[in-house]
Amino acid sequence: MRILSLLFWSAAVSSWPASAATGFCSDKNLVANVEHAPSAAVVTVPKAWLSSFTPIKKNVSSPYHPTALRRHYEQAATDKAAGEKFYNLLADYKERDALVLGYKAASEAIRARDASMFNKLTYVQNAAHTFEEAVGLDPQNPEIRFLRFSVESNLPSFLGLSKHVEEDKELLVNAVLNHPKSGLDAEAFRTVRTFLIGRGHVSDEQAQHLNRVAE
Repeated sequence: MRILSLLFWSAAVSSWPASAATGFCSDKNLVANVEHAPSAAVVTVPKAWLSSFTPIKKNVSSPYHPTALRRHYEQAATDKAAGEKFYNLLADYKERDALVLGYKAASEAIRARDASMFNKLTYVQNAAHTFEEAVGLDPQNPEIRFLRFSVESNLPSFLGLSKHVEEDKELLVNAVLNHPKSGLDAEAFRTVRTFLIGRGHVSDEQAQHLNRVAE
């Protein structure tokens, strides 16, 4: 039974581009990999959108500076070599910066895409554990929650690793509804709203409310 599950998991993740995990959508075949997703589900995320979520406090030369991590993340979404580089950058990170840990979790999720069949599940389980740690350190950080939501909402349900989808979605919906007091700038606000609506993560009624929020 475990072998069959691994085979199914391997097929699911191998056909699941990192863009689906990260919310970036540069892969033209993404819609085919999202069940029941209409063409409107393709969300193009501006490269600079993540910078609005979290104030930048680290030295800009640090490899863990948010801008550097976002650049790695964007590149890893579409390139295997970049995904490996992103993973290696964060694999040995042992400190307790919540945002860095959020990106470490994302790197582990992306690593699952390119790992061998028998290692895919391990990387996703590691990502789930790291996300728990990151969210525990900074529960209201919308950037961390978006990273986790975009990963968990694309995992096969049989894995049982998508238990925070509704919780994270609620936080993100509230962040959009509270804009401009949400902590998101206009670009990030548009991206999150488009992701929630375009991917069908909210009801038609919720979508109408979100669309009424002024930028």
